[in-house]
Amino acid sequence: MTPSELSDLHTRAFTTERGWSTHEFERLLSLNSSSLFTRPHGFLLVQTVLDEAEILTLAVDPSQRRQGTADALMRDFFDATGTANILLEVAQDNEAALALYNKLGFKVSGTRSAYYDRADGPKVDAVLMTRAMTHRHSS
Repeated sequence: MTPSELSDLHTRAFTTERGWSTHEFERLLSLNSSSLFTRPHGFLLVQTVLDEAEILTLAVDPSQRRQGTADALMRDFFDATGTANILLEVAQDNEAALALYNKLGFKVSGTRSAYYDRADGPKVDAVLMTRAMTHRHSS
């Protein structure tokens, strides 16, 4: 996906907050620490520093949700990563994302009060979540 396609999809996926611009995706993708995972109708952008990865954003086209795309993207990332820990933040009102992350073994590690702006209402807390990775090593 091009930065423009990522921006378009991100804007469609995140209707309650500002979608990221083409320029923001260009900048993030230019970093050696960034990894992009794509599937039809969705993408996952991750930044890795040393043995810790942060999920920057996960977006799925609204017309294609509830078909396993987000789960598949996360599992693609799990299979590819060598990090010890993964962290993310998610809006407290994003029930679908919270359910996915809980199902995938993420645990709540904190909150950021009034972190996300909402055009149609008050700010929403961010839920901080982490997941320790266990890796199998072949002998």
